[in-house]
Amino acid sequence: MSIKKVKIGNVVLENPFILGPMAGVTDQPFRLLCHEMGAALVCMEMVSANAVKYGNKKTLEFINISDAEHPVSMQLFGPDPETMAIAAEQLAAEPFDILDINMGCPMPKIVNNNEGSALMRDLKRAGAIVRAVCAVSKRPVTVKIRAGFNENEINAVDAAKVLEDAGASAIAVHGRTREQYYTGSADWDIIRRVKEAVSVPVIGNGDVNSAEDAVRMMRETGCDAVMIARGAQGNPWIFADCLHYMETGEHLPKPSIEECKAMMLRHAAMQLEEKGAHLGILQMRKHVAWYTAGYRDSAALRNKINQVTTYEELERVLAEW
Repeated sequence: MSIKKVKIGNVVLENPFILGPMAGVTDQPFRLLCHEMGAALVCMEMVSANAVKYGNKKTLEFINISDAEHPVSMQLFGPDPETMAIAAEQLAAEPFDILDINMGCPMPKIVNNNEGSALMRDLKRAGAIVRAVCAVSKRPVTVKIRAGFNENEINAVDAAKVLEDAGASAIAVHGRTREQYYTGSADWDIIRRVKEAVSVPVIGNGDVNSAEDAVRMMRETGCDAVMIARGAQGNPWIFADCLHYMETGEHLPKPSIEECKAMMLRHAAMQLEEKGAHLGILQMRKHVAWYTAGYRDSAALRNKINQVTTYEELERVLAEW
C-alpha cells in the first residue's frame, strides 16, 4: 500500500497513523517522541469541559502544547452542549489543530456523569453537542466513539451518521463496546460499516499492536487512518515501523537494548523537565515497564525501577541492565 495523506477539515496529515489519546500516557514528552517517530497526528489526554468552564487551575496547567508536535488534537469531554461550547470557546486561544470530542471513554466516573460513552445511548444529545461545538470552533471538530454501549446496542453506524450531519470533520471508531472496556477483541467490521455509511474520514481504533495490524485494518475496513493507543505504550517506534512496512512490506529491526536505554533516558529527562524531579520519575516507572517488556531480564529490571526516585538512580539501574 502506498502512503496517502489524510485531510481532516483544513488539517492535512502526512500519513494515516495517529497516536490515540490515553489518560496518564499521552502527555507532551510522549507525544513529542511519537511525533518524531512518524505519528501524523498526536492526541492529548482528555480534558474535562466542566473543569475548563470553571477555570480549574490544575486542568488549565495540564494543557501544554509544543511547537514541535503539530498537528495535535485536544480531546474534550462533557455532558451537554452548553458546557462543551463554553469550554471550546475558552480553549480557543490554545494552539491545538483539531478539537476532538470524547464519546468513547468507558470509565464509570465518566459514564455515570452522562459523559464519554454514555453519549452512545443518547444520539440526539450527542448530535447537539457536536453541533454546538462546531458553531463556536474555528478548528475541525472530530468525535471518538465506540461500537456501541453493549453487545445489544451496537449503534456506531447510526451514531456516525448523526455526528457527520452535526458537523464532525472525522470520526474515530473503537471497535469495542463500553461494556468491554479494553478486554476481548475489537470488532473491525463495525469500522468497515461506519466507513461505508459516512463521507467524512473514518479512523479505525482497537487491537493495533503492530505494523501488520495497522495495514491489515486499513485493508479490511477501508478506514482512512489508524489510531494506535496501547500499541504505542513503550513503543514510539511503532509509527516508523508502520510507515516502513506500508511502503516496503518489511519491518524495521527491533530497537536494540542500547537504543531502548537511550530512548528511556531521553524520555525520562523530558518528563523531569515537564513535571519536576519527583513526579517525573514516578510517572516514568510505568513507561520503563512498557519499554522493556519482551527484552531479557525485564522482570528483574522492573522490580529495580519501581524503587528509583531520581534520574541518576534510573541511569545507574539501566546501565547495569
